[in-house]
Amino acid sequence: MNRREAIQRVTYLLGGVLSAPLMAGAMGEVLNTGESVAVTADQTALLAEVADIIIPTTGTPGAKAAGVEKFIVRVMRDCYEKAEQEKFYAGLAKLDTDSQAKFGKGFMALNVAQKNEMVKQSTVDNKAFFLTMKGLTVTGYFTSEIGATQALEYLPIPGKFEACIPLKPGQKAWAL
Repeated sequence: MNRREAIQRVTYLLGGVLSAPLMAGAMGEVLNTGESVAVTADQTALLAEVADIIIPTTGTPGAKAAGVEKFIVRVMRDCYEKAEQEKFYAGLAKLDTDSQAKFGKGFMALNVAQKNEMVKQSTVDNKAFFLTMKGLTVTGYFTSEIGATQALEYLPIPGKFEACIPLKPGQKAWAL
């Protein structure tokens, strides 16, 4: 085994360990059988707004249209320990508080440019929250019906397996 291959295998191993709760959530498993944080309707609405900034509506529906906030709440409840849930929702509250301090209004009341600025700021000031939020948003979106069928190229009855085929210019990536 050469050095490059060893580094690649270690990276795959670490990636699998770090994203175990996220992958379990995508597979519908329940890892957390203990207590969970009670999520309010306001928190769910705020999650939807942040997710929609991460994956906005363009030529395809965005994260809010795909219902990503429901996925995030379920995965947080079912796959993360209560302490991790508390950190995540504290990060969400910090984003709202930072918006209030910077613009004089909560995140929900900001315009799109201000929301983008606050999310960009959270990549530095609130990095742990942002990384978790981004991972959950992307996974939730691309495992949803909207993400798999409208944002990605979807073939409900695939033909034979071809490992490497060229994509046409402008063609979407294939859904798995």
